[in-house]
Amino acid sequence: MLIELGHFALILAFATAIVQMVVPLIGAQKGWRGWMGVAEPAATAQFALTGFAFAALTVAFVTSDFSVKLVVDNSHSLKPMLYKISGVWGNHEGSLLLWLLILAGFGASAAWFGGNLPDRLRARVLAVQASIGVAFGAFLLFTSNPFLRVATPPFDGRDLNPLLQDPGLAFHPPFLYLGYVGLSMAFSFAVAALIEGRVDAAWARWVRPWTLAAWLFLTVGIALGSWWAYYELGWGGFWFWDPVENASFMPWLLAAALLHSAIVTEKREALKSWTVLLAILAFSFSLLGTFIVRSGVLTSVHAFATDPARGVFILAILAVFTGGALTLYAARAHAMEAKGVFGLVSRESALVANNVLLAVSAMVVFVGTVWPLVAEMAFDRVLSVGPPFFDAAFTPFFVALGLLLPFGTLLAWKRATGRRVLRQLWPAAVLAGALLLMGYALGSGRSALGPLGLALGGWVIGGAGVDLWSRTGRGGAVARLGRLRRLPRADWGRGLSHGGLGVTIIGIAGLLAWQQEDIRIAEIGDSWTLGRYELTLDAVRETEGPNYITTMGDLTARVDGEKIATLHPEKRFYPVAGMPTSEAGIDGGIWRDLYIVIGDPQEGGGWAVRSHIKPMAAWIWGGSILMALGGVVSLSDRRMRVAAGARRKSPAPVAAQ
Repeated sequence: MLIELGHFALILAFATAIVQMVVPLIGAQKGWRGWMGVAEPAATAQFALTGFAFAALTVAFVTSDFSVKLVVDNSHSLKPMLYKISGVWGNHEGSLLLWLLILAGFGASAAWFGGNLPDRLRARVLAVQASIGVAFGAFLLFTSNPFLRVATPPFDGRDLNPLLQDPGLAFHPPFLYLGYVGLSMAFSFAVAALIEGRVDAAWARWVRPWTLAAWLFLTVGIALGSWWAYYELGWGGFWFWDPVENASFMPWLLAAALLHSAIVTEKREALKSWTVLLAILAFSFSLLGTFIVRSGVLTSVHAFATDPARGVFILAILAVFTGGALTLYAARAHAMEAKGVFGLVSRESALVANNVLLAVSAMVVFVGTVWPLVAEMAFDRVLSVGPPFFDAAFTPFFVALGLLLPFGTLLAWKRATGRRVLRQLWPAAVLAGALLLMGYALGSGRSALGPLGLALGGWVIGGAGVDLWSRTGRGGAVARLGRLRRLPRADWGRGLSHGGLGVTIIGIAGLLAWQQEDIRIAEIGDSWTLGRYELTLDAVRETEGPNYITTMGDLTARVDGEKIATLHPEKRFYPVAGMPTSEAGIDGGIWRDLYIVIGDPQEGGGWAVRSHIKPMAAWIWGGSILMALGGVVSLSDRRMRVAAGARRKSPAPVAAQ
């Protein structure tokens, strides 16, 4: 009965979204306040109804209700509770329902906290947001219904994909969806402003908090996915330029560009047209990521579905929203005339360069991701675009971005003096130089990547520190330290995010330049040397988990004869799903990870064992945490939280032509 009620609630939510899409839009056009006022209660009702539907599906998974087809296909009675819950979104239909719930949640949040928005703009924003809900509601109800029953319930289910039975993957999709769907708010504000014919500083202030929240969630989601790939897949890497990895990375890059572009629009009333375009493109790339994951056109370990019909439906959604928004964008180009004038050396120019580099980086990733598909369709050639292409094509633009970042934060608005900024940045240059020399000494001349990466990361971190210190004014160190503590949270958030990027750069460079690897067949009692570590395979035993059988190795790591760690790599097998997974044994630390993977038993005896030293691996995810923390701190700034309520007199809307 609860499942039927959940299905009915989803249908009501779909009908409510249609009302929310149509009535407020007409009211805003006609100036009818009563019709515009429908948007807020409709947004709340849509969220509540979708939430009830999601709760009903969650109960079915938690109670192992095998009369529901989705539960049969993606759950098992012996599965741990965490994975019963994460199984709700660990599949195509459930993940779309979560997407729809988050979409409705963002719309409801705009209704609850956007009371100081102009009435017409608020009504149009909520109507556009509802139109996205209508599209995905139709997709869910007509092609991917999660509430289907089975005629004869089986005794047990087929289990969740073993790769998804992991804490990192349990929380990775919700954070990614919060980021993907969060960009829908920027899209809705952009389309609403285009309909209204007005883009001004107040509009940019309203867009920034939503974009920052989306970027924050994407950062956390990407970091969780990277961390999972590092320890779960057993290959020892943190990023493979997989199509689905790229699908989340492209919106992240464009969201970062949108954040910086909106600052110029807010402060200087410039880059209006570019900012609106970025808002459209950022969400469009989120929809593109949905298409890649669910269409099956590109192969990925992360893909949920391989149904071409569903892919065509999502492609239609992408075409309608992106094409419609870009058409409206072209029609309203005259309403986005820039007012601010700035010099070649200025913060505005630096932010323009920042935007160009981020956008070009996203386009490089886009081309590399879709080119195999284009080549197969247009030239009947099967191609594979892998890490060598992305490393060679993407890295130069991101290095240039890192070099520019400290300059951009210190340049003055409108017109600046380059010499003054260079004088301020000498501590960052000293730090970068010191790290360059240290990296060269550690690398013993083996690779230039490590020293240069350390220097670039140090430059970005030092620039973030100089930026914070420069905002404390003049005076003695004690007085400036006191003012440092009282700086606005947005300043601290920017410093943490930029510094976190520098930390991640150092981690990536250190790991790629100085990692060591040993691959061998080892028998019990065998010892071998890796770097300064002596590793011994003490035992291999078979044990059982809740719903899997595991071959677990016991390895001891010693330095100069002294035991420092015992590692337990596993090779798990899930009988119901019939799939194996690897669980790396990791002894983590600030400066290095000792990383061990055990493979299958060999015919001649022994087991395949891969052992690695991963220098500075923890810095990759530590930097991601700092970037996310910077986003949280910035959002907690009162100026950011009330931005959407800050009214400013704006010119009258431009009449439609």
